[in-house]
Amino acid sequence: MPLLSNAADVWLAGKTGLAPKSTERYGQCIPHLKEEFGKRLVCDIDANDVAEYQRKRLTAGVSNRTVNYEVGSLRGILRQFGLWGPIADRVRALPERHDVGRAVSAGDEAKLIAAASVSRSPALLPLLLLSLDTGMRTSEVRALRHLDLKLTWVNGNIASGEVIVPKSKTAAGTGRLIPFTRRVCACLSLWLSRFPEVAPESFVFPFYQVGIGGNSRTVEVYDVDLERPTGSWRKAWLGACKNAGVRYRWHDLRHTFVSRLAESATISEQTIRSLAGHVSRQMLEHYSHIRSQAKQAAIRCLEEQPSALVLEETGHKIGHTDASEPTLAEANSLETNGGPARI
Repeated sequence: MPLLSNAADVWLAGKTGLAPKSTERYGQCIPHLKEEFGKRLVCDIDANDVAEYQRKRLTAGVSNRTVNYEVGSLRGILRQFGLWGPIADRVRALPERHDVGRAVSAGDEAKLIAAASVSRSPALLPLLLLSLDTGMRTSEVRALRHLDLKLTWVNGNIASGEVIVPKSKTAAGTGRLIPFTRRVCACLSLWLSRFPEVAPESFVFPFYQVGIGGNSRTVEVYDVDLERPTGSWRKAWLGACKNAGVRYRWHDLRHTFVSRLAESATISEQTIRSLAGHVSRQMLEHYSHIRSQAKQAAIRCLEEQPSALVLEETGHKIGHTDASEPTLAEANSLETNGGPARI
C-alpha cells in the first residue's frame, strides 16, 4: 500500500479526457488532501479520519460544496485499492446550497467596489464591474481575448463597447453580444492601458504576478504573460468581501445582473435570455417571481395615482348616482319591461 501522496498523484494523472475545468478542480483538491493524509498509508484512513477532515475544513471557512469535492477526490483515490467500500456507509456528504444565488444590494455593491479598489489584485475591480454589468460567468470572463471586444476609443478612453462571448458552458451562451455600461468602459480604459503591447489573440485578463516594490510600497505588476489567462481570483475576492463586511459568492454577481433586468417591466424575457445566455429552469422560476413582484409594484403605483378625483369630476365616482341617470335597479327594470337595453 502506498502513501496517499503518491496514490493521489497516480489517480490525478489517470484523469484524462475530462473537461479542463474538472481537471483544474480536482487539482485544487489534492494539495489539501496531501496536507492532511499525505504521509499516511492509504489503508490507514478510515471513516473517522474523513469525518475529522470535514470538521477541520468547515472550521477553516471552506464551503460544504468544496469539502464534498475534496472528499470525492479522496473516494476516488481509495477506490483504486478497494478501500472505500468498507467505509462508504459511514461517510456522509455535507448538505449543499442549491438556490440560484443572492442579489447584491446597492449598499453592499458600493462596499465591494470600494474594497476591490484597494485590493492587492489590480484586476479585481475590472473583473467585479464587468461581471456585475454583463452577467458573464467566471470561465467566460477568463477566456476573453482582445478580438472578442468591440471598443470605440476617444482621446485615450473607451467611449462605448461591447463583447461577444467566445465560449460558454452552453450553446445559448456562446456568441451572445453584451453592450458595456459606462462604468465598465471607464474601468477597462484604465485596465487595458497597463498592457500597451497586445495582439488580437492576447487575453484581456492575462496571467501576472504582483509584489510590493519601491519606497512607497505600492503594488507592482510583473511577469506578465499575455498569451496565458489569469488564474483564480478567489483569494482576492474573499479578502474584498471580508474588508467590506459582507459575504457573497462570485456567482451572485451574475444573479444580480439577471435579477436587475427582471425587475424592469420594460425588458422582455427574450432580451434577458439573449444577454444572459442559458438560464436554468430553477433560475427562470426565481426570476419570474421577481418579475411578478415588479408587475405588482407597477399596479400599486397605478392605484396611487389621483384616479378617484378624475372619476368624481366626470360623475362616475364609485357609489355615486346622478339624478338624471337611472339607477342600476331602474335600468334592470327598463330592460325587463322591454325598455332600452343596457349597453
